[in-house]
Amino acid sequence: MSASRTDRASRSELAPGSTLVVGRAGATRYLLSRFQIRESLALASQPWLRAALLAGVQAALAALIALPLVHASPWPHLVGYASLGSLVALFGRFAPRAERSRIVLYCTALQTFTVFAVSLAAWLGAPLEFQLLLLALACGPLFLACTLGQFGPPGALIFVFAASASMGQVDSFAQVTERAVATGVVALLAWAVCVATDAIREKAGPDAPLPSDSVRPLGHHLLAAARMVIGAAIAAFAAHALGASHPGWAAMGAVAVMQGAHLHISMNRALQRMVGTVVGAFLAWLILVQAPTPWTVMIVLALLMVATEMIIGTNYGLGQSLVTPMALLMTWLAMSDGADLGMIPERVLDTMVGATIGMTLSVLSSTLDDRAYLAQHHGARAGQGPGA
Repeated sequence: MSASRTDRASRSELAPGSTLVVGRAGATRYLLSRFQIRESLALASQPWLRAALLAGVQAALAALIALPLVHASPWPHLVGYASLGSLVALFGRFAPRAERSRIVLYCTALQTFTVFAVSLAAWLGAPLEFQLLLLALACGPLFLACTLGQFGPPGALIFVFAASASMGQVDSFAQVTERAVATGVVALLAWAVCVATDAIREKAGPDAPLPSDSVRPLGHHLLAAARMVIGAAIAAFAAHALGASHPGWAAMGAVAVMQGAHLHISMNRALQRMVGTVVGAFLAWLILVQAPTPWTVMIVLALLMVATEMIIGTNYGLGQSLVTPMALLMTWLAMSDGADLGMIPERVLDTMVGATIGMTLSVLSSTLDDRAYLAQHHGARAGQGPGA
């Protein structure tokens, strides 16, 4: 679909009379305004907190069952991949019960395949640069799978994180298989936990329907996926050029920002992700500097899964302050020596790089309607111009 057709399709989402002509410089002024910063700090209500909280409890329960068993098994080095499997319980939280079972199964397959594919490429001798390119190329299809499959939050980021965690050196095909099996088996456990406990979820009614993603033209999704591939590639290679050990985290930062449906949402995510990552990195340092045992880390992980779902709907930045230590603790569990605290400042650097590149590319590749929607949003919400 051409850009002009995409513009016409997205125009239907604007309110009548939204014909403002806004250039990229004007859009940038809106996005850097005091109003935009205040909006990123705002707290939202969570009418469906029970559904979100249950998803966190289900993921935590799967982790508390599986991680100690894996750690005590002959394959303790797979505990990080087992933790990746537990995350599939976060998907489909607002879907009807039968539909949610299908969604979590699809996510189980996708999470397992992502780990297998990237690990296989590493075992076949792909250099890190090729693995980064593969990661970036995967961001588009992963975004489309989550969007078209209506998997709901947390979206493609979980799968991008799994792909990033699978990069690096792989010594044997047995190692590839072990990773995929650990991820898949624990993901199936998470699915079973969801099936067994979904009956206590909130029930939707005619006066209180469950949230759902807005239906947008396919061309819009394809354009967004293409942007994500480009943004993830630029971010990952920029972080790699800076000497980062986990450049895939920068790709995650770009994808997180570019998942926003509109420019003001992307900017909110960029600001919130950067601030939340700084706070979360400090929390992770406070935990890891105590030299915790793996058992302690597993318990903290489960608590973070639940706490994240309690607050991330209120403000994405607050959620990031807990998502960041959760991701770092998972990475710590996956490391053979579990001792590299250098990953903590790197997480901050990679996030800053990824979020900045993602936001910059979002503005540069924005359509006229994207910018008109931004101007309308600021006019309706702030009643002020771009210099506000």
